[in-house]
Amino acid sequence: QDYYGKELQKSEDLKTNACITSARPLPKVVRDALERIHEEVVARYYGCSLVIPECLTSCRILDLGSGSGRDCYLLSQLVGEQGHITGIDMTEGQVEVAKKHIAYHMDKFGYQKPNVEFFHGYMEKLGDAGLADESYDIVISNCVINLAPDKRAVLQEAFRVLKPGGEMYFSDIYASQRLSETIRKHRVLWGECLAGALYWRDLYSIAEEVGFSPPRLVTASPITIGNKELEGIIGNCRFVSATFRLFKVPGGSWAGPRQVIYNGGIVGHERELVFDANFTFKEGEVVDVDAEMAAILQSSRFAQEFLIRAGGPNAAALQGCCC
Repeated sequence: QDYYGKELQKSEDLKTNACITSARPLPKVVRDALERIHEEVVARYYGCSLVIPECLTSCRILDLGSGSGRDCYLLSQLVGEQGHITGIDMTEGQVEVAKKHIAYHMDKFGYQKPNVEFFHGYMEKLGDAGLADESYDIVISNCVINLAPDKRAVLQEAFRVLKPGGEMYFSDIYASQRLSETIRKHRVLWGECLAGALYWRDLYSIAEEVGFSPPRLVTASPITIGNKELEGIIGNCRFVSATFRLFKVPGGSWAGPRQVIYNGGIVGHERELVFDANFTFKEGEVVDVDAEMAAILQSSRFAQEFLIRAGGPNAAALQGCCC
């Protein structure tokens, strides 16, 4: 709270590039929406690039660790006036910045009433903020789960508030090994999102325990420290900024491999939908998918964007996960 509320005043104050790692190119609709966000909100934001899933019209989205609200105000435009965005953050100063600009943004977007709200609270205890079971279509998080000592509690709470078929789409920092006590207690490394990084294999086991489908890697970028003192403390451990998507697939959805055809109906992704590191769906093209991906597409908000039919001979051999 001190690091993000007092010590950092703007993104240039960060000491590593962990929180500013770039991701894949942005669709024009996202670039245009970013330009309408208040400069103070942008300046006080410390997330890893952007965490913007697809197919958002009228969705209810929860942003864990929403900070100054940049992603929330961006998503506010993408879900439309009938959608809703909730942001929750543990740093009171950041929440105050986000709340201060609600009226500005609603006027800028031409909305009659706010479709965003912000809470001061903890992502491990969403019930304390009054967030109900199965109340959101999507949960996002941008480089903040590493700041929570209890990662399992965060994923468990996200799973609880998601509707059946809902998605957790999030970027975070992952380590090549489990971190030593010396690293985990280093104040600056913690604030820079490195000391709390999860060993990447542990994400898979925690997701399974909670009830999510196996994590699907979307993008990954190596992190360079660029600080001799911090590099000496870290030693041979390596870090990566990665975006994963997890789905709350309802029981009974796993019916085997399928063939799917993308109809090109998602705004900003009309020609092709890059779903993850393994699957890119081009408009009108037949794609064999494994049972896991078929269950995800059939049970989620993507169902109406695909024609899904019985699978071909090669579908069973496909694997949907990689890291």
